Amino acid sequence: MTNMNVKAIALRARQAAPTLGLLSTERKNAALEAMAEAVLKNKTLILSANQKDLRSARQKGLAASLIKRLELNDAKLRGIADSILLIAKLDDPVGRVIQTVSRPNGLVIQKVRVPIGVILIIYESRPNVTADCMALCLKSGNSVILKGGSESLHSNAALYRVMRAAAVSHGVPEGALELVMSTDRAAVKTLLGLSDLIDLVIPRGGEGLIREVARISKIPVIKHTKGICHVYVDKDADLAKSEAIVVNAKAQNPAVCNAMETLLVHESVAKAFLPRAAAALRDKGVELRGCEKTRAIVPGVQKASTKDWTTEYLDLILSIRVVKNFEEAVQHIETYGSRHSDAIVTENKQAAEAFTRAVDSACVFVNASTRFADGGEFGMGAEMGISTDRLHARGPMGLEELTSYKYVVLGSGQVRK
Repeated sequence: MTNMNVKAIALRARQAAPTLGLLSTERKNAALEAMAEAVLKNKTLILSANQKDLRSARQKGLAASLIKRLELNDAKLRGIADSILLIAKLDDPVGRVIQTVSRPNGLVIQKVRVPIGVILIIYESRPNVTADCMALCLKSGNSVILKGGSESLHSNAALYRVMRAAAVSHGVPEGALELVMSTDRAAVKTLLGLSDLIDLVIPRGGEGLIREVARISKIPVIKHTKGICHVYVDKDADLAKSEAIVVNAKAQNPAVCNAMETLLVHESVAKAFLPRAAAALRDKGVELRGCEKTRAIVPGVQKASTKDWTTEYLDLILSIRVVKNFEEAVQHIETYGSRHSDAIVTENKQAAEAFTRAVDSACVFVNASTRFADGGEFGMGAEMGISTDRLHARGPMGLEELTSYKYVVLGSGQVRK
């Protein structure tokens, strides 16, 4: 794909943005419902395309975790459709008055939500991202340019074509939903230089992809580099509750960014908790790596290195550290964490409150699994990604995070003196 073709895609998205931003909520919701219906009606076509990607992935020897992300089936397509329908039911953020201030001179100043404009999504592996991003951007009034990875090329194209056709048939401007089919990395570099046409970039994928996008982009980027998520079992934790949370946070789906990568355990409960937790984790196939105190309590645990504390395994591997106290747990998270999602398990209200204040992560949990750090679980229908940045958006990015705001000032002839 030439630079001219890539720029033409971005130009179509830019030209469609004003019209899309003015669509009524009813028109957008009707389009979303049609898109969900199109996914289910065309499941044979979509699953056939997905099989092409899966065959190619296996031939290339891609990791099992990546193949799992890539795979679609009837249940996943039903989930995609349900997610789109939920987005249709959510309140439309566009045009919502956030705040109204009346000034002494009679001016009424309203802070109103507006679309960001044109959003570029660069992502890997998961075809469901294609559907989620199309639906979220449509509902929030933003044109979207999708650039998926080569491993999901056929799946992305099939989903895109049926959903776009459904949206356009319900009055969505054609350029509002764009897909870049090229696998040439030069196409990405060109897109990331089009700051006059694209307002925001959201990369979704591995740490390498995200860092590279942030490095070369001329456009603002919202990102998370990796998910080094922790669960801290406090001295006042309920151990049965802790075991359930720990096993879920690590093993329910280890290949995602909100899975726990490091378990921290207060030394006063380590001897009672670690053997039972280790047994439950090993039953799920988890490989354990631990500090010397952990290894003294649980036989057969591999020695953890400093590198383990900073590794996002995305696999059935867990690093474990026994800490002296609450402060050491928080310091470990501050030193090695990625500010994504961290949890404390405790029955001590003061410890829980202190943890939520001290831990500077996008999502901080008390007595719950880090696996809940997800737009769908937060009631957003779906998410554009999970931001570990501090500016504009943080945590799961839903409809509101895909809007900005402007000030509408209502007067009756006032002039400034």
